[in-house]
Amino acid sequence: MLSPITAAAGRLLISEPFMPDPNFKRSVILLTEYSEAGAMGFILNHQTEYMLGDILPDLSYSEIPVYMGGPVAANTLHYIHRCPEKIEGGIEIWDGIYWGGDFEQIKELITNYQLKEDEVKFFTGYSGWTPGQLDDELRDDAWIVANKFEADAVFSNHEHNMWKEVVIGLGQRYAHIANFPENPTLN
Repeated sequence: MLSPITAAAGRLLISEPFMPDPNFKRSVILLTEYSEAGAMGFILNHQTEYMLGDILPDLSYSEIPVYMGGPVAANTLHYIHRCPEKIEGGIEIWDGIYWGGDFEQIKELITNYQLKEDEVKFFTGYSGWTPGQLDDELRDDAWIVANKFEADAVFSNHEHNMWKEVVIGLGQRYAHIANFPENPTLN
């Protein structure tokens, strides 16, 4: 049975300010799957040093950034987009946000300069939780769940400020943690 906590596919998970796991430090994760079998998502604000052209040699000129989706299966490439009229076969996980789709179409769109950086986001690896693990972490207050957000926030290329902006967007209850220092000993 699923937890009564409001995690679900299409929600954002925001790490608490002092998350001890360095993979998730000040992370904003788009949850793409949540079921009794476990959960999966992608970190939206940890850009890697790579561009898509570095990973896919046949798109060598592509300057679309690639993000670290999470520590699981880091040798895999995943993507979300917001243009189902251009990319067939994606699964809508939130209002106007799609996961996957026809990869050959994506490559053709990029090659022909018909896909903009703010329409698609690529990830190496993903974030994953075994059955019940995310529920336990939510009960331990390791994550804050955002049930309302704009697609523009997901496709933003301002990853350095994303965590803070999303926390402030949660309202008065959480706004004070947005200014916590990354290292509390420096306070």
